[in-house]
Amino acid sequence: MSETVTFPQDRTCPYHPPTAYAPLREGPPAGRPLSRVTLFDGRSVWVVTGHAEARALLSDGRLSTDRTNAAFPIPTRRFKGIQNRRTALLGVDDPEHNRQRRMLIPSFTLKRTATLRPRIRQTVDHLIDAMEAAGPRAELVSAFALPVPSMVICSLLGVPYEDHEFFEGQSRRLLRGPEPTDVEEARSRLDAYLTELIGRKRREPGDGLLDELIAERLETGEVDVPELIDLALILLVAGHETTANMISLGTYTLLLHPEQLAELRADPELMPTAVEELMRFLSIADGMLRVATQDIEIGGVTVRADDGVIFSTSVINRDRSVFEDPDALDWKRPARHHVAFGFGVHQCLGQNLARAEMEIALGALFERLPGLRLAAEPDRIPFKPGDTIQGMVELPVAW
Repeated sequence: MSETVTFPQDRTCPYHPPTAYAPLREGPPAGRPLSRVTLFDGRSVWVVTGHAEARALLSDGRLSTDRTNAAFPIPTRRFKGIQNRRTALLGVDDPEHNRQRRMLIPSFTLKRTATLRPRIRQTVDHLIDAMEAAGPRAELVSAFALPVPSMVICSLLGVPYEDHEFFEGQSRRLLRGPEPTDVEEARSRLDAYLTELIGRKRREPGDGLLDELIAERLETGEVDVPELIDLALILLVAGHETTANMISLGTYTLLLHPEQLAELRADPELMPTAVEELMRFLSIADGMLRVATQDIEIGGVTVRADDGVIFSTSVINRDRSVFEDPDALDWKRPARHHVAFGFGVHQCLGQNLARAEMEIALGALFERLPGLRLAAEPDRIPFKPGDTIQGMVELPVAW
C-alpha cells in the first residue's frame, strides 16, 4: 500500500526513480494519481504521481508555495532550521511572486538566452581545453559540470567568479546539510556575502543583472535590500546547482546508453530533443512542495486545506498513460510536456538558459572528446541521495 512508502528515498540507479516508489507507479489503489506517503517526522502528506493531475494542481491557486506556512511540508530534518525564512520566487505566492518574476523575465527570455550562447560555448571550450591539457583523465563534476553553469551565472549576475568556491560550498551545505545548523549557517553566510556584494556594487556599479536590479529596483524603492538578497540568492544557487547536476548525470546516462549516444553523435541536430528527453528521464528535482489553502477535489480524492502536497517528478515523468515505454531513453518521443521544470506560474524561470547550457555543454563534450568513457565501474561511482537534487557526487572519466 502507498501508505507504507516514505518520501523521499534514495535511488538505486541514479537515472531511475527509487525502486521503493514502485507501489506509487502500479495499478489502483496504490498507483492512483494521488497517494499518501510518510515524511521523516511521521507526517502523512499527498504525493502526486499522475501527469494530468500534476499539471492541473501546479496551475491551481489553491496550492501555496509559502514555506513560512506552519502546515507546509518539510521533507527532511535539516530544513527545519530555515522553515520560517522567506524564499524569493519559489517560496512566495501571487501577487508577490508575479511582481518578483516580472522583474527578472527580460533577462531569461529565448532572445536574451540566444545572445549568451557564444559566451557559453566559449566557456565550455575553455574548460575542455583545460581538461585535454591535463588529461587523459578527469573528474568531470569539478572540471566541467560545475564550472560551466557557475561561470555562466556569475557572468550573468555580475558575481565575481573568483568567489565561486565559497558560494558553491555554501550552496552544497544549504541543499545537503547534513544538519539543520549547517543549513542555517550556510544561508547566513550567503546572506552576508550578498549583502557585502550589493553594498560594493552600489558604490561601484558593474554591468550584470544584479547591477541592473540595484539601479532599476533597489534605488527606486521597488525592492529593499533583504528582498534583493533573496532574489540574488535563488538565482545564484539554482543557476548553477541544477544545471551542474544535469550535465554530470546526463553524461553518465549517455555513456551507459551507447546506442542512444551513437544516434546523437551521428546527428547533432538531435541535441535539443535529447535534452528534453534527458530532463524527463532524469527528473533531478524530484519533490516539488506545496500546501493546500482550500479543499481540492482531484484524482478521486479530496485534498484538504492544510494538507501537504509533494510532486514526485521522477514518477510523473514516467506516467505510462503519457509516455510510452517511459523507462526507456528515446530521442524519438515528444518529451517537451514533461514537468521537470515544473508547470504553471512557478515554472522554472531559467529554463531557457538551462536548456542552452545543457545543449552546448553535452554537445561539445562528446564532439571534442569522441573517446570519452567512464574511468570506474558504473556501480562504484557515487551519486547524490534522494533528499536533494539528483546528480553525481563525482564522475571519473577518461578519453
